[in-house]
Amino acid sequence: MNRLISLALSAFVASVCCAGDSARDAALRQTLSQVPAAELPAKAAELVKAAKTRDRGLLTADIVAISISINPVATPAIVAAISHAVPGMASIAAGTAAELQPKLAPDIAKAASAAAPSRAGKIVVAICRAAPQQYQEIATAAAQAAPGSSQEILRAVASLYPELKPGIDHAVAAYAGTPPSVTAVLNSTKPSATPGTIANPSSPLSGPPGASVVAGSFGARGSPIAPPYIAPSGTATNINPANSGNVPRGGRNYAAP
Repeated sequence: MNRLISLALSAFVASVCCAGDSARDAALRQTLSQVPAAELPAKAAELVKAAKTRDRGLLTADIVAISISINPVATPAIVAAISHAVPGMASIAAGTAAELQPKLAPDIAKAASAAAPSRAGKIVVAICRAAPQQYQEIATAAAQAAPGSSQEILRAVASLYPELKPGIDHAVAAYAGTPPSVTAVLNSTKPSATPGTIANPSSPLSGPPGASVVAGSFGARGSPIAPPYIAPSGTATNINPANSGNVPRGGRNYAAP
């Protein structure tokens, strides 16, 4: 009986993948909306697991988006179920969820990392792209859920925020081979006075293009990364263009529009 159910589920998922965007979303929504609330995360994971490998990325993003629209409160549980069932989809599930529910970013990071600890670094990358201002909370939550992944998590943060990399590298080296504390390292690392460098999209921790959040009919997509903005200190002085005048303390903000 279980085999028949599995074959039927695989056939359904295959037919959904072959359908157009609107038909695919309608079929998935109909299936997921009929599931009791307590069983929604498990059903979402079943659908992802039943998909062929080549279709999983797009299908995962759609399933997560539809499931969250049905029951937003279950967001961390949905991500955890998918991450546990198919660890390779953990970063896509987490990134999509964080894009739709950025306020839950740390909870999503904790749920996904606990379910798929071997993917903690990629999970942090995906979620930080969706909620860049919460990178410390995201990394800390992931480290709490996957304590053996602290170095991978710190490398993930450094790959997204180049301004933080020197400080992170220095702090990690100070631990002399012992597992570093993600919280302590990030608390001791300060961004530069003029942050704003975009994350390196070719980072090995980022996975293939579109792996963090796969754009589906819901329009989920990654966000540009930049460390928290720090305003220059001091008061700017008016400058007379006819002469050199005084330069505002901290320099001119050439990055301003």
